[in-house]
Amino acid sequence: MDTYLLDWANLLLRWLHVVTAIAWIGASLHFVRLDNSLYKPTDPRLRERGVDGEAWAVHGGGFYHSNKYLVAPPGLPEKLHWSYWESYSTWLSGFALLVLLYFFNASSFLVDKTVFDWSPGAAVAGALVYLATGWIVYDAICRLFGRDAHGAVGGDAKVGLGVLIYVGVAAWVACQFFAGRAAFLLTGAMLATVMSANVAMVIIPGQRKVVAALRAGLPVDPALGARGKQRSLHNTYFTMPVVVTMLSNHYGMLTSGRHNWIVLILLMLAAALIRLFFVLRHKAPARWEIPAAAVALLAVIGVLIAPERAPAVPAAQAAAAPRFAEVQAVVERHCVVCHNAQLANKNVALHTPALIAGHGQTVYQQVVVTRQMPLNNATRISEAERELVKRWYEAGAPGP
Repeated sequence: MDTYLLDWANLLLRWLHVVTAIAWIGASLHFVRLDNSLYKPTDPRLRERGVDGEAWAVHGGGFYHSNKYLVAPPGLPEKLHWSYWESYSTWLSGFALLVLLYFFNASSFLVDKTVFDWSPGAAVAGALVYLATGWIVYDAICRLFGRDAHGAVGGDAKVGLGVLIYVGVAAWVACQFFAGRAAFLLTGAMLATVMSANVAMVIIPGQRKVVAALRAGLPVDPALGARGKQRSLHNTYFTMPVVVTMLSNHYGMLTSGRHNWIVLILLMLAAALIRLFFVLRHKAPARWEIPAAAVALLAVIGVLIAPERAPAVPAAQAAAAPRFAEVQAVVERHCVVCHNAQLANKNVALHTPALIAGHGQTVYQQVVVTRQMPLNNATRISEAERELVKRWYEAGAPGP
């Protein structure tokens, strides 16, 4: 029953997390696109009011006219829309999922003793430090290098390079201390934490100061808007690396290799390049060399993680399905330790021949297709054994 209730909590939290993430990322992509679609207003009345950019759009049977003020409008209406709950809800639901799935099962999901041998409690503490350190270092990079030659908010190239170097180092560190699947997830969670902290610590406080100054009839500090825009731009480049790390941790072929940190860095870089292409596409001709570079990086990853060929099987043996006893021996060596009468993880038990035959598709999916099992390959299943399970299933998964 406890496992059943945890599965429900997992489902509902994951559902909430996905919905709020769609809302947050969708809003981020919308405003970046809007910002890059603005053009100088031709109406003198708009210019007199301080409008620096405008855009017309048609959607859903209606027309929309967006105006952007260079610093702030001369006055504010009573009703003002704020965009921040999407960010907070996404982070809170994501952190709850991290606690439920990874922290409560740290010995299985965070710790891989072949990577780094530490206690589950220490691994949880290390994960929390890793998330917090990401924001501290990122914010320091922005504050130290985020100025142009005149002292104004800027320095995008220096900040970008600093962040790129740090994220690369952080990815390497994660893969040296945590199980591969957790390392990918935690690196994405670190970037998501930076994104949400940007909203909570920089963007929204700056906007509140601007609004307070306008309400009081005081001059507005233009640095507040510039800093908020800088952090917002960073967030839009982080979105695709975050999404791809959240998806990639479900694929053992990406996370379980000896050089998985290289795969993680290249994967995030390819995602950032794809986002860069679409950002630039809003206001300029397509720069096809950018997605071409992303595809090249993905091709490099494909070569790096390509599985070793299983030993050649004689034609006569390949034509015949493996004996069930052979498959059962593989399952007993590598699966039954977590899928038995006493411990049926994910409600799957494999301790009898009938159960193995009944769960043939699941075994094939997890062992051969996604390569997620055995978890962290803790039981060191070989490529030949995976190939044996593959041939058994493709032959119709015959029972005993």
